[in-house]
Amino acid sequence: MAEFVALFDVNEQNRRRQRVFRERVNILDELRDEEIIARYRLSREAITYLNETLRVDLEPKTKRSNSLSSLTQVLIGLRFLSKGDFFSEVADIHGVSKPTAARCFHVFIDSLNRRLHNIRFPTENGAMALSKQDFYRRCRIPNVLGAVDGTLVPILGPSENEEAYICRKGFHAINVQAVCDSRMNFIDVVAKWPGSQHDASIFNTCGLKEHLERTHAGILLGDSGYGLRRYLLTPKQNPMTESERRYNNYHARGRVVIERAFGVLKSRFRCLHKSGGVLPFNPTKSAHVVVACMKLHNLCITFNVKEPQDAVHVNELANEDVLNEHDNNAHSFRQAIINMF
Repeated sequence: MAEFVALFDVNEQNRRRQRVFRERVNILDELRDEEIIARYRLSREAITYLNETLRVDLEPKTKRSNSLSSLTQVLIGLRFLSKGDFFSEVADIHGVSKPTAARCFHVFIDSLNRRLHNIRFPTENGAMALSKQDFYRRCRIPNVLGAVDGTLVPILGPSENEEAYICRKGFHAINVQAVCDSRMNFIDVVAKWPGSQHDASIFNTCGLKEHLERTHAGILLGDSGYGLRRYLLTPKQNPMTESERRYNNYHARGRVVIERAFGVLKSRFRCLHKSGGVLPFNPTKSAHVVVACMKLHNLCITFNVKEPQDAVHVNELANEDVLNEHDNNAHSFRQAIINMF
């Protein structure tokens, strides 16, 4: 009987044993400004702004159970995006468990995409005029609003429709279309297509194409994988004259901004580059992560955050297949611009 009572007392003590919480410190208080950027890719000021923007979703409603602050959740999310670390490593750095780090990350991504609205295609006359002026100074082609291209983001092979996600380079990916302005701000993003989808097919089904056709607002610059349109200028294949060669040269000067933007994006957020492994999520969640990274990239530009010094090599090759699809009006329109050179 005595042994039974003793056993009961031990079990009762175990049930009442308090949870042991890891010590948490405000990491930002212990790091220099350059260390913050190296670890989280955003500056101290940008992180503060982001925390205030997302606080409504992330701030715990009570202080019970040692709840995580919104700032800690922001830092957990940024650390995973910037390094592509395992959740176990992110958890250890921030004094939480692996399941907690994973939950925080998903809440952070959802909140960021819901609250931060900084991917905007210019529609007002003033904004469009400024964008066109900036591109003209860069490439001497009039009426340009942006440069368009696609980039492959490695993901975990999905359980459904797996073969559609195998890209031309032989790995599972989603093909993300983006348009950027002359400052490498992303101004339009389509992140929902499997890696095997051709860039031109993605553009032909996007809302931006319909907008440009309907409004005649301006021109995009794209590589030879896109069909020539009055609103989408491509390089001249097999240039024969000096004007055609100069046109191609200036076209490349304008188009290079989207290639550089992808390079800076994947250098900042290694989870999007194969050096950081693959996004360990389903395609839909992976697309949400990509959009979140692009919004953070724009935020870095807004806060003048320096580009990362530990840049990775991003081989964004133009489409191997040259698309000859174009209409005669577009051909005449491009020739008129070529004649300007």
